[in-house]
Amino acid sequence: MPKTQKAFKKIEKRFASNVSKGFGSFLKSIGSFFVKVFKVFDNKLTVMIVPHSQTKVINFQTNLFALSLGVILIAGIIFSFFYYNKKALSTNKEISTLLEQNRETLASLDELRDENTNLFQAAKRFQVSLSDALSLLGITQVEQNNQSSVSNSDLASLFSTKNISNGSSPEVVDIQELTSYLEGAVEPIEQIGKMLKTQQDLFKEIPSICPVRNPNYHISMAFGPNTHPIYGTWYIHKGLDFSTWRSGDAVLATASGQVVTVTFDSSFGNYIIIKHKHGTYTRYAHLDSVRVKKGQTVEQGEVIGTIGNTGMSTGPHLHYEVHIGSDVVDPAKYINIKLAK
Repeated sequence: MPKTQKAFKKIEKRFASNVSKGFGSFLKSIGSFFVKVFKVFDNKLTVMIVPHSQTKVINFQTNLFALSLGVILIAGIIFSFFYYNKKALSTNKEISTLLEQNRETLASLDELRDENTNLFQAAKRFQVSLSDALSLLGITQVEQNNQSSVSNSDLASLFSTKNISNGSSPEVVDIQELTSYLEGAVEPIEQIGKMLKTQQDLFKEIPSICPVRNPNYHISMAFGPNTHPIYGTWYIHKGLDFSTWRSGDAVLATASGQVVTVTFDSSFGNYIIIKHKHGTYTRYAHLDSVRVKKGQTVEQGEVIGTIGNTGMSTGPHLHYEVHIGSDVVDPAKYINIKLAK
């Protein structure tokens, strides 16, 4: 064997011996450390409890290990108590918040139910008005197939049910029924729209709008038997008197037509007469100013003058008449005036 290999063998043996001795010393040190720790914790302690009375003194022996373990257990119990107590307080707070939110939700639900009831009351009025309008126009409304057989107090009985899912709340069922009814009402309303569109020219030829632009008017004298405001005698008032408590408010042509009279007299003051189709005439009297001329063609809603106090008048107002042929008729029947306004 060469000398070099022998030298390497000796070095390997020496290194292995040193590692083995070092590892053995390390294990021995660790063992010695645990032995010392065990001896420290194995030291005996005597705990004496001396009562203030003359009863017997209580004493018991333990070691440091058992005492340390007891302290750790007590500390763990105390820590757990405070930790879970804090968690319980937090949970109670969350429960209180959820209860408050639940109360608010219930209040909102009650409000929703009230609004749902109001909605069905409005829907009932809409249904009656629509049915009356359709009857007047000769339009037949398609009846729904399924009818609810519940008490009259349940407004949902006005409408048909359509594939109501089991388990739905009464409010959801009502909304579904209302939706079904409204979907069925679309077609007749569209028919009304088409009819009005085709009759648009006819409506323009009928004195069907209010002759005063200012919405804050009142009827100072209605059509028919009245007491004369100047003479105090009984007489037949042949028109409607519109008052806005001032002069200068615009007066409108209530239908399309041709101006046939623009003049003044001591009774009507400044007045205009417009001839419309179908033998209808309208008169506008006591005007402050006139905006049209005789022979002029005017459109429905066009300004023809202003309210005034000319002629035999006790204050600013418009005297408005509607004539059909030789007959004088109540203008309120054409323009849906509320006489109590």
